[in-house]
Amino acid sequence: MIIRTLIVDDEPLARSKIRTFLTSEADFEVVGECGSGTDAIAAIERQTPDLVFLDIQMPELDGFSVIDSIGADRMPTTVFVTAFDQYAVKAFDFHAVDYLLKPFDRARFREALGQIRRQLERTDASSLNRQLVTLLEDLKKDDTY
Repeated sequence: MIIRTLIVDDEPLARSKIRTFLTSEADFEVVGECGSGTDAIAAIERQTPDLVFLDIQMPELDGFSVIDSIGADRMPTTVFVTAFDQYAVKAFDFHAVDYLLKPFDRARFREALGQIRRQLERTDASSLNRQLVTLLEDLKKDDTY
């Protein structure tokens, strides 16, 4: 499974670091980068990524506002990336899969990737189960046998 990834951070160096770390991961594809929350909303709606690395503190629109604008039910899997630890609890209230505190190293980044993979596998399995249940219910309704 290829994990389509969007990187959102107002700092070009931070975006570059994430992109560089992802290049050695065969199952991740960067589908876009944004430097603002406003651009992130448009990119999420246009690109429909599976995953967003999302900075919290950005000018104009912060990461939490991005999620509010998209809607928690439509928001892709999210990893918050920030230099401020005081947002950690709130990030998990927004169902973040992980919270990367800048500056992070490759080892910590790989831990986050492991969390992401496990989360997306659970999501895929849950979606498949729902599809199977729907199919079985539809078959039960068909009394042509």
